[in-house]
This record gives sequence, C-alpha cells and structure tokens, in this order.
Amino acid sequence: MRRKIVKIKKSYEFKKVYSNGKSVANQFVVMYYMENNLGFNRVGYSVSKKIGKSVVRNRVRRLLHESFRLLDIEIKTGFDIIFVARGKIVEADFHTLKNSMRKLIMKTPLYAGNEK
Repeated sequence: MRRKIVKIKKSYEFKKVYSNGKSVANQFVVMYYMENNLGFNRVGYSVSKKIGKSVVRNRVRRLLHESFRLLDIEIKTGFDIIFVARGKIVEADFHTLKNSMRKLIMKTPLYAGNEK
C-alpha cells in the first residue's frame, strides 16, 4: 500500500533539516535527513538555477519525486528528507537516478532493510 507523500515547502523547514540533519551524497544528489517524530515522512526537493532553465529544473524535480515515490516502501517512517540536485543530474536517465537514490538510502538508517 502506498503512503501519502507529504512535501516540505517552508524555507524554515528546509533550514532545520540542513542545519540539524545528516547528509550523504553521490554524483547526482545530496540527501539530507533527520528524524521528525511525526510518524510519517516528509520530503523536499531543491533544484537550483545552476541546473538549467525552468523546464530542465521541473523535469529533474519530477524525476526525483517519482524515484522517491517508488522507493518510499523501502524507507522507515518518521524522517524529514531533502534531495538536492547536483549538476550531473541533467545527464542521468530515470533508472540511473533511481538506483543512485536507492544506494544513498541504503547507506543511511532510513533503509528499512537494515532492521534485524
């Protein structure tokens, strides 16, 4: 069953995760995360103007969101997660991006497969 994806939209929420959270990165994405004690996950996407014009940025945002939607079942609940796009993300196709996001998630305590 799919969970509803709640988005982080306010700048103070982004700043809180940036300053208090932990991060992992690869060539396409930097992922910041921290516990939120809400019982559900919230996710935010940051794609700067350095990535490209609005059409490119929105496409990257859609790819990030769809990748997260498919990976959501592998993630524990109760976290705020922010994905920040890096410059090389423009060159990545959907499957490459999804696999790189999965690898990032597996490096962190967010991954539900880490439970024993």
